[in-house]
Amino acid sequence: MTKPGLLPEGFHDRLPPFADVAAGLEARVLEAARLHGYERVDPPLAEFADELATRLKAGGLGNAVRFVDPVGQATLAIRPDLTAQVARIAATRMGHHPRPVRLSYAGSVLSLRASQLAPARERRQVGAELIGLDTVDAASEVVGVAVEGLAAAGVADISIDFTLPDLVDTLAAGPLPVAPDAIEALRERLDAKDAGGVAAIASGYLPLIAAAGPFAPAVARLRAFDGAGVLTSRLDALEAIAATLGDAAALTLDPTERHGFEYQSWLGFSLFAAGAARELGRGGTYVIVHADGREEAATGFSLYADALGLPGGAAARRRIFLPHGTPVADGVALRQEGWVTVRALEADDTPEAQLATHVWRDGAVRAV
Repeated sequence: MTKPGLLPEGFHDRLPPFADVAAGLEARVLEAARLHGYERVDPPLAEFADELATRLKAGGLGNAVRFVDPVGQATLAIRPDLTAQVARIAATRMGHHPRPVRLSYAGSVLSLRASQLAPARERRQVGAELIGLDTVDAASEVVGVAVEGLAAAGVADISIDFTLPDLVDTLAAGPLPVAPDAIEALRERLDAKDAGGVAAIASGYLPLIAAAGPFAPAVARLRAFDGAGVLTSRLDALEAIAATLGDAAALTLDPTERHGFEYQSWLGFSLFAAGAARELGRGGTYVIVHADGREEAATGFSLYADALGLPGGAAARRRIFLPHGTPVADGVALRQEGWVTVRALEADDTPEAQLATHVWRDGAVRAV
């Protein structure tokens, strides 16, 4: 038996005014994307588990809640991430659309498990995907839209941490060979910045641990490390993307960061803000696998509304109390000016009871 009002671990109600503020943040991110040509799609909450699992290369449903559909008896999965569903739409329902396809989205996602840093299992995800390209220009646009969306949502002091998800594979296939069965362990030790562990597998990769940090010095260290020039095109691309951002965000580079970028290809990035307890979102380039086995490049980003914060909290309310008997025309005029009006339905109603910040009295707006 559960107590009335209790929710399962990892779930919570979002109450006023926080639900309104969060919805507003989400809307401003989507509007920033819309102004760049990204049109919204709205996938269903659940779909066939096998279809969802295969839509993204190396994606999988390890953190998805699955269940048997009592109607069709097929195994369904509640989406743990919206990106795979947007990829499905682009590959099927919009497969005829000229490339690139620009799509945006917002919705709830559900995780089977949560982490200690992010204990919520249900989250609101908002983002944009550019399907059909992963060029420097495409990546620059996507990163720029993400930054503009955060700025529109009131996020200040934005920073971006770039990574190169396929770095180890590129080096292992070229100047720094590694046994295939040791590559995954090497990735993990580099991600953990475990110098001893890296040295035990392939000591030639040790300089990559020191290559992380502020963007320009980190790129310079990588160029010095890359004697064979196999990373030149990637580093040139990173610098080109960085140049388009100007002063809109502080930039860092952690070339061996892999956690959360398991299905990204040549570029990944995390978004942060000063004072935020954790990352606000992430993005990068990836590959969509079509039903016929054909692969298609894509670039995108996802933000989590809960991580954006709720600036202002209760102060975000701007409610004006209309005493009982206030003319209807007064309320209409105030709403046209942007006020939220709360009309007294009984003579003894009060501004305090209606959580009003202002009151309409004697033809003027007065603070409560």
